Amino acid sequence: MRALRLTQWKSEPELVEVPEPTPGPQQVVVRIGGAGACHSDLHLMGEFEPGTLPWNPPFTLGHENAGWVHALGEGVTHLRVGQPVAVYGAWGCGTCARCRVGVDPYCENPAEAPVPSGGGGLGLDGGMAEYELVPDARHVVPLPEGLDPVDAAPLTDAGLTPYHAVRRSWHRLAPGSTTVVIGAGGLGHVGVQILKATTATRVIAVDTRPEALRLAEECGADLTVPSGDTAAEQIRDATGGLGADLVLDFVGADATLRLGASVARMLSDLTIVGIARGTLPVSFFGVPYEMSVQTTYWGSRPELVEVLDLGARGLVRPRTTRFALQDALGAYERMREGSLLGRAVIVP
Repeated sequence: MRALRLTQWKSEPELVEVPEPTPGPQQVVVRIGGAGACHSDLHLMGEFEPGTLPWNPPFTLGHENAGWVHALGEGVTHLRVGQPVAVYGAWGCGTCARCRVGVDPYCENPAEAPVPSGGGGLGLDGGMAEYELVPDARHVVPLPEGLDPVDAAPLTDAGLTPYHAVRRSWHRLAPGSTTVVIGAGGLGHVGVQILKATTATRVIAVDTRPEALRLAEECGADLTVPSGDTAAEQIRDATGGLGADLVLDFVGADATLRLGASVARMLSDLTIVGIARGTLPVSFFGVPYEMSVQTTYWGSRPELVEVLDLGARGLVRPRTTRFALQDALGAYERMREGSLLGRAVIVP
C-alpha cells in the first residue's frame, strides 16, 4: 500500500510503498477514509532534532484519522468489519491513572506503553496511508449515525483539542462572559464553533488575515479584530474595560501571549494551545489577579465521543479542503505559506 512517511527529522516526507498491516490480538486495522494534515506535522518536518522526543522516524504521518474497520485482531468483539470509526490519536500506556480514564495525552508512564510513542502519526504509523494499524481497540471510536469519516477525521484533533480547552473553562462562560480566540486558523475557527454550540459566551476572534476573520464570522464570532497595535484597545472597549473571561491562544507566540495577558479579566483563564514557543513573563503585578495560565494538549477519549456527537448534529464542522494522497505535499506547502483556510484532509 502507499504511505506518506517521514524518514528522518528535518526532511520532507516521502510517498512510498509499504506492506499492508495485519492486526494482532486486541488490534484493529482501519481502512482510512480521511487523514487530517496538522500544523504540528510541519514542526515534525522542520524543527525537531534527534533526542528531542522519546521516539524518532521513520513513521507514517497522520494523527487525525477516520475510516472503516477493515480487519479485527483476536479478542476484539465490540467492533465489526465495515463499521465507520474514528481513531483516538493519543496512545498511552493504558494502565496509569490518566490512561484508565481515557486521558492518554497525559500518560504518566509513557515508557511503559507497549510501543512508546506519541501515537499514530507521532512515532508510530498514522493514517496517511490506505490502512492504519491501531495497536489497541480501545482507541477506535464508532462514528455516530450520519457522520462521514472524511468529515470526522479533523474532529479527532482540530475538534478535540479546542473542545478540551473550552470545556475546562465552561464554568466561566455564562451569559455576560467574553472569550477571545487568538488565531482563527485550523483549530481556532473550530474553537469558535464549539464556543457557540456549548456556551453562552460572547466570542471575539483575532487574526492577522482578513480571510481568517471572515471565516470566524461565518462560524459565529460576535466580533472580529485584526491583530495589531490597537487590538488590545479594541477588545477592552468591546468588553466595557473588563476584559475577557477566557483567552484561547491558538498561536502561542510572544506577541499573542502578551495580547492575551493584556486583555484578560481578573479571575480569568489564559489557555495556551498553540506551540509557537513564545514565553509569557508572570509576576504578581504582571497579570490580572487570579488569572490562571495553562497549556493544554489534545483531549480525552470521552471528550472525543462528545465532539463526534456535535459533528453528527452539524453543530461543529471544520472548513476543509480535500487532497489525494499523492497531493499531500502540496497541502503542507499551502499550510506553510498560509494560503490554506481551515483544515486539509488527505483522502487516500
